[in-house]
This record gives sequence, structure tokens and C-alpha cells, in this order.
Amino acid sequence: MPETQRRPESRYGNRPTMKDVAARAGVGLKTVSRVVNGEPGVTPETERRVQEAIDALGFRRNDSARVLRKGRTASIGLVLEDLADPFYGPLSRAVEEVARAHGALLINGSSAEDPDREQELALALCARRVDGLVVIPAGDDHRYLEPEIKAGVATVFVDRPAGHIDADCVLSDNFGGAHEGVSHLVAHGHRRIGFIGDMPRIHTAAERLRGYRTAMEDAGIAVEDAWMSLGATDPLRVRRAAEEMLSGPTPVTAIFSGNNRVTVTVIRVLAERTRRVALVAFDDLELADLLQPGVTVIAQDAALLGRTAAERLFGQLDGTLITPERIELPTRLVRRGSGELPPAD
Repeated sequence: MPETQRRPESRYGNRPTMKDVAARAGVGLKTVSRVVNGEPGVTPETERRVQEAIDALGFRRNDSARVLRKGRTASIGLVLEDLADPFYGPLSRAVEEVARAHGALLINGSSAEDPDREQELALALCARRVDGLVVIPAGDDHRYLEPEIKAGVATVFVDRPAGHIDADCVLSDNFGGAHEGVSHLVAHGHRRIGFIGDMPRIHTAAERLRGYRTAMEDAGIAVEDAWMSLGATDPLRVRRAAEEMLSGPTPVTAIFSGNNRVTVTVIRVLAERTRRVALVAFDDLELADLLQPGVTVIAQDAALLGRTAAERLFGQLDGTLITPERIELPTRLVRRGSGELPPAD
């Protein structure tokens, strides 16, 4: 190609460097470094020229060298169950706010309730040298994180405890909340109360089932197998479980739903029936107060869970928290009408 037709060399993918900034501003590399890092020893006029060069070139500081010097990346990882689940929105936001207050960046991802994917994601974050991990576990064996924790990666589990390792965890009182919700239905005259929950291997589901069983036992009510259903939270499975409980000669008069995804399907099933059935749900959900009747819930504070977990994480990083603890946060009963309905028969 003739010289006059040769295209200029593309800089795509080549970020401007301190050397480029120094050349444009007509100063030395050390001067640029001082301006970029906010160090003293630069006159206002020189600082102005350097800043103009930075702005013109679109220069951004590369923190890799600082990471190598300090051994910290100012970033933490958050492994969620499902980014689409509304429960995790305020939790994630709270973790991010704490991270930001500590000058750290939050990187998150979803395990999709798959233990293998959880492990893959957690180790990928560790490979990128995050300073710490907040994990909502999908699996029940976290020994794969032992080398990372020994290497200094601060780790806190939230919503569910870690499996086979000693680590900080921040939980809701799932047993106590379920016990209170079912006892509330008993106090309003119900004896045939159904329970629809998540997969039994999941800590929260198992604890809520235990709360249901204990509340029924405390009330002197023998629980029938047909009143309990645990499994995937997909609408077809939940609908089938609810319809079976509500059918037959002695249907349940109330349902305790184990989480927000279960509750949405249960509400749809109940809306299709003329007989009124009481409902108490674990987890609050949007617009629950606008339904007729409003949905009575056992509410968790998702934001407090996230904030407490993140504060524990940075306490580990600061060296102020050493011994792992299990922190259990209280739930609260929110009465809105559905849980106060008396038995229809």
C-alpha cells in the first residue's frame, strides 16, 4: 500500500499509559505518578497540565502494581443463589454499600442453586484475587474453600451455614419464624395446616419444616403426610401440591408457604377457589399488602442479613474479628388478613 494511503496505526485495545500522559504534559513519569496517586510535591500549574493530559487521553490508573505491593485488590465477591430472586436484591445492595464504604468493589454472580456452579464461581473469584467472599451456599460441603481461607481470603456465609468447615455465618431464625407463623394459624382455630416448602436438603427449607412440625406438636396436632410437600419451587410442582392439599373430604383449612416463590403460586391457586383458605407465608413479597385479603407473612430483613455479613467480612480483613461466629437474626410476623381468616368448616 502506498505511504499516502496507509491507515494510521490502530490503538484499539491499547490503553494510554503514564508514559503517554507524561509525553503529552511535558513532564516526567514521577510527576504523573504523584498526580495520579494524590501525592504532594507538584505545583498547581503542573498538576493542571497533567490532569488535562489525563482527561484528553482517557487515562485510567492500573492498580495491578498497587495490588502486588499491598496484597489487596479492594474487591470482594458475592455468590448468590439466584440474581432474579427479589429476596436477594436488598441483600446484594446492602453488601455493596458496606463494600463501597470500605473503598471496595463488589463482584457478584449466581450459582443457580447448583453446588458445582457455586464452587466454580467462588474459586474463579478467588483466582481473580478478591479479598473476601460472601457466599449464599448451594452445596453442603465447602472444604474446597479451605486453601483459600488459609491463604487469607476472608469468607462469610449468609442465609445458610457452610458445610464441613468452621466459618462465619449470618442466618435468619428460620425455625423460630416458621414456628411463630404456624402457631399463629393454630391460634385462629386451624387444625389442618399444610406446609409447602423448598428442597429438603436446603438448610432454610429444613429449618422451616422443623418449625412447622414443632408448632403442630406443641399444639397437640398429629401431622398427616399429605399435609407436607417439599421439593422444587417451580409453579407446576407447587400447584400440584397445593391442589392435592385442598382436595378430598378433609382438605387443609390453612397453608404455610415456605418461601416467596412458593407463595406466588399458592396465591394463584387460592384465587381460583371459592372457599377461603388461610395463608401465612415465609418471606415478604411485593404488593402482598394490596391483595384481598393482604398476605400475612413472616418477614426476614434481607438488607440486615447482607449488611451484617459484609461487616463481618471487613472485620476479618481488618483483623478485628478472628473467631468464626454463627449469628441468627430475628424474623417478625406481619399480620395483614390472610393469616387471620378462621377455618371455613
